[in-house]
Amino acid sequence: MATQRLTKHNAAMIRAAIDLFRDRGADALLLLLDGSTDWKRISEMAQPLDKPFIVAVDSPEDLEGASEAGLKPLALNKEKAPLLERLQHALLEAAADELIRTNGEVVALYSGFQQGRLDSISHLQLDERMRQLTSRDLQMLESRVPLKTIKAVIDLAAQIGREGREGKPVGTLFVVGDTRKVLEHANDSGVDPFRGYNRKQRNLLDKKVQEDAKEVAQLDGAFIIASDGVIEKSRQMLEVTHEDLTMSKGLGARHWAAAAISRKTKAIAVVVSQSTGTVRLYQDGHLVMRIEPMDKAVKWQEFNFEPPSSSPPEN
Repeated sequence: MATQRLTKHNAAMIRAAIDLFRDRGADALLLLLDGSTDWKRISEMAQPLDKPFIVAVDSPEDLEGASEAGLKPLALNKEKAPLLERLQHALLEAAADELIRTNGEVVALYSGFQQGRLDSISHLQLDERMRQLTSRDLQMLESRVPLKTIKAVIDLAAQIGREGREGKPVGTLFVVGDTRKVLEHANDSGVDPFRGYNRKQRNLLDKKVQEDAKEVAQLDGAFIIASDGVIEKSRQMLEVTHEDLTMSKGLGARHWAAAAISRKTKAIAVVVSQSTGTVRLYQDGHLVMRIEPMDKAVKWQEFNFEPPSSSPPEN
């Protein structure tokens, strides 16, 4: 179990963050730590707790006792991720758990320069921050597919785009939600490695299943994902017409299929480009989000028009 000592310095930084939190009348206080600490003492420092005091660490085991102390625990499972990615993930998880509003204010305290030493306090206006993360209102995505499911799929797609598999770039397609109708437009392209497993063993919210999906992503065909995150089928070829679709030049068949199936059904389609690693999300036939592959933090950005290019199409 990882620990972070509540030294005099760290305690003073927590008190400073609490003072700023109260002075600004912020909606929540977020403490991002490298491990377990004295949760009871932190809770006593913040009394009375009239608004959420969120404590985020990487391992669920390190949060033992945090909830009992009156704090709001978040397990990130992002131990090797850069600071900005961990902070962004904590905000997304807090919004998904309805601990913070997407247009609220949060005071965040974290170790920006030296592990184990709290040294940075940020006052975050979440409307601006969440737009950077999602490109549109989080609740709008949740109206079609539960937020935890679509986040899990997008995070997995971003990992595939950034890392590939065994040193080779990988492109794939996830179609999430409205499963019954999506399957009306899908046919097997080969043996489905997930066939025959129970629903728990096919749920993408499970880290092990995500690793299995990374292996299958190297094969042809799309993943059909139910709203609860269960892989209904993999290695599926989508048969949908894409007349009247408007797409940027340079995008290949996988992107056309994603846009077409999202227009034909109420599903959300998430595409990983094999040539660039870029992740694109389609809804109602339109590109609504694009995530560029980065060695450090995931970058979420608004859609911007891409002029025609003479380079080979992305798949």
